[in-house]
Amino acid sequence: MTGIDVARIRADFPILKRTVRDGKPLIYLDSAATSQKPVEVLDAERTFYETSNAAAHRGAHQLAEEATAAYEASRARVGGFVGVEAENIIFTKNASESLNLAAYAFSNATALARWGTPVDPRFELNPGNSVVVTEMEHHANLIPWQEVCAKTGASLRWLPLTDSGRLDLADLDDLIDTSTKVVSVVHQSNILGTINPVAEIMARAHAVGAVGVVDACQSIPHMPVDVRALGADLVAWGGHKMLGPTGIGLLYGTSEILQAMPPFLTGGSMIATVEMERSTYAAAPQKFEAGVPMVAQAVGLGAAVAYLEKLGMAEVAAHEQELTAYSLMALSGIPGVRIIGPTETVDRGSAISFVVEGIHPHDVGQVLDNMGIAVRVGHHCAWPTCRRFGVPATTRISPYIYNDQRDIDALVEAIAHAQHFFKVAS
Repeated sequence: MTGIDVARIRADFPILKRTVRDGKPLIYLDSAATSQKPVEVLDAERTFYETSNAAAHRGAHQLAEEATAAYEASRARVGGFVGVEAENIIFTKNASESLNLAAYAFSNATALARWGTPVDPRFELNPGNSVVVTEMEHHANLIPWQEVCAKTGASLRWLPLTDSGRLDLADLDDLIDTSTKVVSVVHQSNILGTINPVAEIMARAHAVGAVGVVDACQSIPHMPVDVRALGADLVAWGGHKMLGPTGIGLLYGTSEILQAMPPFLTGGSMIATVEMERSTYAAAPQKFEAGVPMVAQAVGLGAAVAYLEKLGMAEVAAHEQELTAYSLMALSGIPGVRIIGPTETVDRGSAISFVVEGIHPHDVGQVLDNMGIAVRVGHHCAWPTCRRFGVPATTRISPYIYNDQRDIDALVEAIAHAQHFFKVAS
């Protein structure tokens, strides 16, 4: 067994003490959608509002100085957590905004170039260029690139999936070729749980001069990740999936790529000089953080990082691997249950999607909810992946640090109850 003390951890999460559906204890198995928050995070936000609430990077009074210091201290803590300098971390409102920031760099640069404004040619897209994603992308890392292609005339390509839920890299060198300007792939699938060989894919992207982007929403909260080792130019993830508040996301960028990228949002705080005819922009990260920063959320995220660091990300990963192995075994042992995605723990995370023969996933989810078990049902913002596996939707569990084998045992019992209920009803 790992060094994670689930009982002690659960005591740190006030919401896990509540009951649902007529007094049933809450079993929360939906952390891939959003994680719960420990009291340290809740206290950090509240203390900021009670003692230092002010607009960061504005004003010369003490509260503004304290807010700025707290905001930048959280940036530094997040940077240290993923192995980079603070100036390489951009705060956004969520991972979707982070990925849109990356995508808009290309469409904005292309629009500027059409009017003769000098831009870094890496960000200019034209007909004949290509953007490469995968067939397992979350919509947040698919639709922005669809939009960029529609605006610029570039074509969208994707790495296909095998029947076992892995990327098919047989044609990697053909799909990522000299026409490719950007390659954007998920590190760990939110629906399949697959952990992809992103360093290999990023190396191929750089070999043809393309910019490499990684969606790390489902990996950074669950395992030790040195973002430099991913080999990407840009890495996006969200705070709310790693015990932090909602309303804050992150984008890592190399110093060189952040300097070259045009901004996404413009306005206050991100400028160097402003005249009526033109403006110049501040250096990163301020260049990409227009408007009043989300200081309280950043402070809360800093507390979440401190909590995870205290646990140790190696211990977090080991706990999840044990629980994933137990969950895969338990679910595979239920007649009529089919796992969508890898059925072994090698290069696999804790998000597990499944279907129950003869029962729609939404109905499965409703029965589980009635028994106090919170899971996700639907296409999980990965509709093309569901189509690839011939299912309209799945039921997904995603355990985290506050779950143990007893939660999985309760899940198995609830699935059996659903099978019995619908068998009797039919």
